[in-house]
Amino acid sequence: MIKNIEIERLSFAKDIPLPSYNSNNCSGLDLYAANKKDITIKSGKVEIIPSGIKILLKKNLEGQIRPRSGLAKKFGITVLNSPGTIDEDYRGEIKIILINHGKYDFVVQRGMRIAQLVVSKVEKIGWNEKKKIKLNTKRNESGFGSTGL
Repeated sequence: MIKNIEIERLSFAKDIPLPSYNSNNCSGLDLYAANKKDITIKSGKVEIIPSGIKILLKKNLEGQIRPRSGLAKKFGITVLNSPGTIDEDYRGEIKIILINHGKYDFVVQRGMRIAQLVVSKVEKIGWNEKKKIKLNTKRNESGFGSTGL
C-alpha cells in the first residue's frame, strides 16, 4: 500500500525532480542535489547539499537519509551521519551531509542523485527499569564481532 506524503518543492528547485524510486522494488527514493552552482567536496572534507524539498511526515514515521552505493563504491562519497534522521515534526528543507572518503575531489552538480530517502515506521517505547537484566542468551554481553566476521 502506498502512503501519500505531502512535499513542497522550494522556489529555487522547481527544475529538480521530486524524490523517486528508480525500480519497482526499491526501498529508497533517490534525492537530488538542488545546489545553485557546483559544489566541490575535497578529499577528506564535508559539505552540506540542499535537496530543495520539505516534507510533512505522518505520525509515527521517520525519514532516513542513506548513501547511494554507486557514489560510495566509485568515488568514496557517503552520507556522514548515516542514516540521517528526519523526525515527523521537522518542517525544514532536507539537506544531506556528504563526506568524501575518496582520493580525489568530487563535484556535486545540480540535479545529481546524491542520497536515498527511506521512510519507516517508528515504534514509540517506554522504559521498564530493572536492577539487573537477565543474561540468558547464547551471546549474553559479547559484542563487536563476537558472532563472527
